[in-house]
Amino acid sequence: MATPDPAEPDGLTDEDYRRLLELRDGLRRFLRWSEQQARAAGITPAQHQLLLAVRGHPGGPPTLRDIADHLLLRHHSVVGLGGRAEEAGLVTRVGDRDEPRLVRVELTAEGARVLAALAAEHKEELQRIGLIYADLGRDLPTG
Repeated sequence: MATPDPAEPDGLTDEDYRRLLELRDGLRRFLRWSEQQARAAGITPAQHQLLLAVRGHPGGPPTLRDIADHLLLRHHSVVGLGGRAEEAGLVTRVGDRDEPRLVRVELTAEGARVLAALAAEHKEELQRIGLIYADLGRDLPTG
């Protein structure tokens, strides 16, 4: 690791900044690639995130609040997104058995099919780029 330049107030080296830029560039490229894959599958990137939040949520079907937390959105935004995804046949909204005021979201067969295809593509891409970016975070100063 390069020695931090004491003249730099943050203690980071030019190499540290280069590596941080490379990581940010890689993340942005992956996100753009992911958005393109969602569109090619016939859904929006937001719908892809919704499907992933539904399928990946631990402990069974998530509530709209759970999805809002996963997507870092407000509840009312998720209500609209969920409604559009339901109209597209990707999810269904169901009432909670124990708490009638809660709405849970489940994947439809079509939503599960689309998500499975996207997940396989994403897993392959992450494995490919993981080899490239595996060492980027190593040796960066902490503190």
